[in-house]
Amino acid sequence: MTEARAHPAAPTEQVPPFTVRKVGLGTRLLRYRWLYLLLLPGLLYFALFRYTPMFGLVIAFQDYLPFLGISESPWVGLEHFQTLFASPDFPRLMSNTLILALLNVVVVFPAPIIVALLLNELRLKVLKRSVQSLIYIPHFLSWTIVASLTYLLFALDVGAITSFVNDLTGGNIAFLTDPEWFRPLIILQTLWKSTGWGTIIYLAALTAVDPTLYEAARIDGANRAQQLWHVTLPAIASTVVVMAILQMGNFMDTGFEQIYLMTNSLNRSVADVFDTYVYFTGIEQGSYSYSTAVGMFKAVIGVVLVFGSNWIARRLGQRGLF
Repeated sequence: MTEARAHPAAPTEQVPPFTVRKVGLGTRLLRYRWLYLLLLPGLLYFALFRYTPMFGLVIAFQDYLPFLGISESPWVGLEHFQTLFASPDFPRLMSNTLILALLNVVVVFPAPIIVALLLNELRLKVLKRSVQSLIYIPHFLSWTIVASLTYLLFALDVGAITSFVNDLTGGNIAFLTDPEWFRPLIILQTLWKSTGWGTIIYLAALTAVDPTLYEAARIDGANRAQQLWHVTLPAIASTVVVMAILQMGNFMDTGFEQIYLMTNSLNRSVADVFDTYVYFTGIEQGSYSYSTAVGMFKAVIGVVLVFGSNWIARRLGQRGLF
């Protein structure tokens, strides 16, 4: 019996790797021309009103004189920043700004998330839409109207809320002039005006949650609170992180118009912040270079906080903003 010969295996056919054909920029512009055309107004807006004015930041390092212009104004380097840090007003401005900023992060930022979660639990669509419409309305009111309503409600002796509280407690509380009540009023105004509008993003994120996740959680015996904690919150965590990072960019922006309208001679000790300080020094006193340095100081802190919060988010396993 002859031994069978082992035939050599047939060589395997080499499949060429998949290659992606590069498309030129001109071809992409032509193919997606209508999308780029829709993008053009937004690009023009940011180029003209956001990036072009940034060239004016150079006056923070100059002794800017309007009749000489930016090109001929004398260069002073970091003198205005040194003046800001050495100013006796700096500790007060910094503390007032940081306190309001922290209150905005701790109190105002979570409010739209909580309201969106509550609205998401409503099963009666008519009630849900009615509540949404009502809480959106304050966003469209100017800060002048909001401040006027605040003065009507909290004015001494004649304000509806002031009269009710004073009659109830037997005291004589001056909400509008007492420095201790300035920050609570500012936070209440911000909550009333911005909470409803801020829920739009979170409600949109909640609509993307897969309903089968809730069905699986109910099969496993999870109640409504457990579904909220283990399904809803993880599903919108990325949106919350992105909004938190964006909030850090505006951390030092406490709102000029709102603060300015609520400031008076009796509560100025807690009402002076960098936003109003820039107005008083730049517009009223004509210190353009110094006020620009103050604004640039705020902007640098915002940039550092954005990059820092984005780094922390990525370290914690979130996608971050970039």
